[in-house]
Amino acid sequence: KRILVTGGTGLVGRAIEKVVADGEGQPDEEWIFVSSRDADLTSSSETKALFERHKPTHVIHLAAMVGGLFKNLRSNLDFWRTNIHINDNVLHSAHELGVQKVVSCLSTCIFPDKTTYPIDETMIHNGPPHSSNFGYSYAKRMIDVQNRGYSEQHGRRFTAVIPTNVFGPHDNFNIEDGHVLPGLIHKVYLAKQSGSALTVWGTGKPRRQFIYSLDLARLFLWVLREYDEVEPIILSVGEEDEVSIREAAEAIAEAMEFRGELVFDTTKSDGQFKKTASNAKLRRYLPGFQFTPFRKAVKETCAWFNANYANARK
Repeated sequence: KRILVTGGTGLVGRAIEKVVADGEGQPDEEWIFVSSRDADLTSSSETKALFERHKPTHVIHLAAMVGGLFKNLRSNLDFWRTNIHINDNVLHSAHELGVQKVVSCLSTCIFPDKTTYPIDETMIHNGPPHSSNFGYSYAKRMIDVQNRGYSEQHGRRFTAVIPTNVFGPHDNFNIEDGHVLPGLIHKVYLAKQSGSALTVWGTGKPRRQFIYSLDLARLFLWVLREYDEVEPIILSVGEEDEVSIREAAEAIAEAMEFRGELVFDTTKSDGQFKKTASNAKLRRYLPGFQFTPFRKAVKETCAWFNANYANARK
């Protein structure tokens, strides 16, 4: 197996690389991690050249234009166009070169905004996503449509996973454009340095399921090797492990030994209040899978951020 990982230097790509290096790889697997430096995946010719150069038998497709709530609000069209090009080029190049299996990465924000909870894999296309990130959400939904097309028309084994909020080492810790958890870690670090209060954007009430990147990496390996459905699978901690943004901020403050005050800026948007996902399908396949406890994973991520601050803060 020659396994090509697009977006290989991002949060999830680095986690897969670490898990493979730590002994989860198999002797018959060669892993190739590529980034935007290796090819511009919005270009069909560059994508095709990348695939012809590496001749993968399997692909984990992580590359995407991503960002937090406020970046999405500013740039919905850019998120749509960039991701549509990337996904079409990767899937079509994989098809043309006879790749045996592709596992793409979706996100729980693709689900309908108005829905019943918990959401599950059958509900992806049941209504419009939240208006704050419709460009990204629709582009990601189209991967599922394309996977079904390649399966029905060409017999391809293309599938997708739907992680909940991922965090861990090598995340994007940019305060303006990153996701909520890494943004809070950076904010706590700065508040501690300056002796000021920690300002959390929004009310702190929205609830999220967070999955540690190293747990997600181990699940990705299982999907690549064992999961044979075209339909996506949600990779998430259970509904009972959902935490509020306030609880997440408090866990980070504790991990960073921040003793200051927490202030909530309610003039800032909360985004979607909740998007509780069911991991029942995953549990049917892997009833014994052990997730890293949230506070332990937060502590390890904060420790990594502190040790790598010069690079992590960019």
